[in-house]
Amino acid sequence: MNIKLKNKFLYLNEYKIKCAIGKRGITSKKIEGDQKTPKGVFTFGTIFYRKDKITKIKTKLKKIVIKRNMGWCDEPNSKDYNKRIRLPCNSSAEKLWLNKNIYNVIIVINYNLKPIIKNKGSAIFLHIATKNYQATKGCIAIKKKDMLYLAKHIDRKTKIIIN
Repeated sequence: MNIKLKNKFLYLNEYKIKCAIGKRGITSKKIEGDQKTPKGVFTFGTIFYRKDKITKIKTKLKKIVIKRNMGWCDEPNSKDYNKRIRLPCNSSAEKLWLNKNIYNVIIVINYNLKPIIKNKGSAIFLHIATKNYQATKGCIAIKKKDMLYLAKHIDRKTKIIIN
């Protein structure tokens, strides 16, 4: 089963989901901080979620509860680049515990992970969209109800096709 991204919509069979993408569009030459969503075919990794905001999440993916000290390193010169880390840290990092609801559920898109290439982009997630589908820094964002639907229907073999 594949999910396709086309014209700011995700398609999973007949299910159509409006989404937000990177502020500067989609690219096959992703670099750290360019605010672009990477083009390509990727699988999904772990689901991170806020247990205080999402009581039940059904999925075949590995689940990890987000804690206040969790982050994702976006510092290209760090040994932890594009990895989950513990905060505070000496490197630049995305905080995973936010007051905004956008990171209440995060599904890691397996981009630039095996191997990790410095400066090729980090923290590429499928996460919750803002009410007005505000553009992201490179992630894909969808409504919470759509996130919970996808979480239930995808597994480690599901591919997301971004072009």
